[in-house]
Amino acid sequence: MSFHNRRNWAVAVSSMFAATLAACSAPSAPLRDGDGPGIVSLNPCTDAILVEVADPGQILAISHFSRDPASSSIDPATARRFKATSGTVEEVAALNPDLVLAGAFLPPATTAALTDLGFRTETFGIAGEVEQSFAQVRRIAALAGHPDRGEALIGRIERALVDSVPRPDATPIGTVLWQPGEIVPGEQTMIGTLMRHAGFSSHSAALGLGQADYLSLEQVLANPPDLLLVAGNSRGQQHPALAKLHYTRIEPLDPALLYCGGPTIARALDRLVEIRDEAE
Repeated sequence: MSFHNRRNWAVAVSSMFAATLAACSAPSAPLRDGDGPGIVSLNPCTDAILVEVADPGQILAISHFSRDPASSSIDPATARRFKATSGTVEEVAALNPDLVLAGAFLPPATTAALTDLGFRTETFGIAGEVEQSFAQVRRIAALAGHPDRGEALIGRIERALVDSVPRPDATPIGTVLWQPGEIVPGEQTMIGTLMRHAGFSSHSAALGLGQADYLSLEQVLANPPDLLLVAGNSRGQQHPALAKLHYTRIEPLDPALLYCGGPTIARALDRLVEIRDEAE
């Protein structure tokens, strides 16, 4: 082979190698086993709804929060089935989704970067009322291409709401919900709404405390409620002095039931009814 031919051959091989490398490194649509758009969710509450209404193959990733039992509203076994991201633009771009679901507190710079890269991003606020959660369920189900599954989920929640109504003659149970960090929920939170619906009254509100206010062990001991729901594991929440509250019933509550709407509503109501019936 002449020098000229060898040079042409080398150039051709180099060009083929470069083209192959570029094809391997360029973003491409991931393989999907399901109908509808490929979706990345960056928020634990949208995660919880998405796994109920989308095909598993559509879910390219959920948020890393849903892999942490302390912040997840998803069954751990279910959460482990899906890839999780920390929410960086690089991670999302690598998955090349058709749609990104995010919370309203997604940093503006992240939203702008995703938009500049051509990714459709839909944001969702915190649902403090059941109807707000229903609207989010319908919206996510429609975005996923399965509105019927959204209606089926809403039907399950509606049945749980009907089944959890207390007796007409029942007296509301004065209750403190002691959340992680020894704080209490406000009246306009989803868990606060569900507690009122199921026949509990807020003892912390009667003490003048609102959303995320700190409730010390000393305050609990000085003004004990009829029912203390402990959803944290701090030193104060596990203190042996609580056992001396002979007229206060103390029950654990899974923190996974505190923060999201959607399917969490039905699970939270089931647990609240169980606690209410035992207290009565």
